[in-house]
Amino acid sequence: MFETDIFDRVYTISDRPCYLCARMRRGYLYENAKKLGCNKIALGHHFDDVIETIMMSILYAGQYQTMMPKLKSTSHPGMELIRPLYFVRETDIINWAEKNDLDFIKCACRFTEESAYDENNSKRIMVKKLLKELRKKDKTIDMNIFNSSKNVNIDTVIEYKQGGERNFFIDKY
Repeated sequence: MFETDIFDRVYTISDRPCYLCARMRRGYLYENAKKLGCNKIALGHHFDDVIETIMMSILYAGQYQTMMPKLKSTSHPGMELIRPLYFVRETDIINWAEKNDLDFIKCACRFTEESAYDENNSKRIMVKKLLKELRKKDKTIDMNIFNSSKNVNIDTVIEYKQGGERNFFIDKY
């Protein structure tokens, strides 16, 4: 374990504090892992996080982007990020934790703590509630959202980025 002042530093930032906090935390994890001679960091994102991230990307960022199960760091050469719980459902993790009498560390961020149950301040909570409602009508909604990231038909996409380069349909028309 190691200490940082990230939560205090991002608390007063009004524009995308969660994004900045996540980037800074990963940076510290990479740096400390490298000091220990490691070449990977493992994060605890699960399947529900993946689905929520896809939906948040579409609804709030106007882009189609997902969370990858494994990727090479672009800012820390030789380091990789892995998400070993990528295909595990959140309810399965919660049930396993309860069965084994385990408590998990909650986010220590004051912003998250203050808005934990306020859907007006948390886009993730709004998306969780939306998905919960959609699941009541269609049990396959999560897999449909996930599979959409594997079934992209580039011929029907107006514009896409690949390797940092924008590709417009009209250029290939």
